[in-house]
Amino acid sequence: MSKRLVPSMTALQCFEAAARHLSFTRAAEELHLTQSAVSKQVAQLEDMLRHHLFLRIRRRLQLTPAGSLYLAEVNKILTQVDMSSRYVLTYGEQTEILKVATQPSFGVRWLIPHLKGFGKRHGNIHLDIRNEMEPFALLQGSADVVFFYGQGTWPGATCMALFGEEVVPVCAPELLAGRELVDAGQLAELVLLQSTSRPEAWHEWFLELGLESVSAYHGPRFDTFYMALSAAQSGCGVALVPRYLAAKELAEGSLVMPWNHAMPSAGAHYLAYAEHAAEVPKVRALVEWIREQLAD
Repeated sequence: MSKRLVPSMTALQCFEAAARHLSFTRAAEELHLTQSAVSKQVAQLEDMLRHHLFLRIRRRLQLTPAGSLYLAEVNKILTQVDMSSRYVLTYGEQTEILKVATQPSFGVRWLIPHLKGFGKRHGNIHLDIRNEMEPFALLQGSADVVFFYGQGTWPGATCMALFGEEVVPVCAPELLAGRELVDAGQLAELVLLQSTSRPEAWHEWFLELGLESVSAYHGPRFDTFYMALSAAQSGCGVALVPRYLAAKELAEGSLVMPWNHAMPSAGAHYLAYAEHAAEVPKVRALVEWIREQLAD
């Protein structure tokens, strides 16, 4: 196996500071080193990389193209090291990190509100929540618990059903301009906001009402339901979204249903964790918490 090119953190810090200031002297002052020490670290780095990182012109420094490229990479490394170090500082010796993956809209509208109080009961468990469109994070080991929408089957995982859903059309009240639709087909005359994750949704919604519309696939497309909801609220068109995501806006009146027809979705929402993790305390704690939230 070939030897890895792994420069010291001191060398990377010296290079970054010198590149930022375009001065070995000012870099040395910032790092509390001598000017010759900074210069030596950079020179060793250049020898390792077999590229000049700086041009020395009239006692002034200028980054070479290779230096500019390397600076961008070094900034990523130093930023990640800084974030990781600060991350560890926030936890005590008894703390466990529970990595949770969730689809964006579900996370914002359902999961986060239902996690209120979890940290108070389980002070030793810190949640690390990230967005994932698919539950692959569970298999890749980058998440301990995954919330996903689908059929409830995932190889090597235990899936717990949370709830089913139904989709409804919603729009801003002003989009209807005070008129009441007399036919669901009239919705096709408006802008239909599309969801990337469910491209067939409008087509299926119209079919369930015995209608076909050439506009079912036309309209702005959004990665998440949350974005589609925001577009609907702004008056951009009609969104077809799970009712639970729009419940708050429908109750407040900032969104209305232009046609009162709810279509049951084919899938449901699930919580999943690896089969071998069933008795892991931090995983069990979250599973039990979610069960309590559903019971309430």
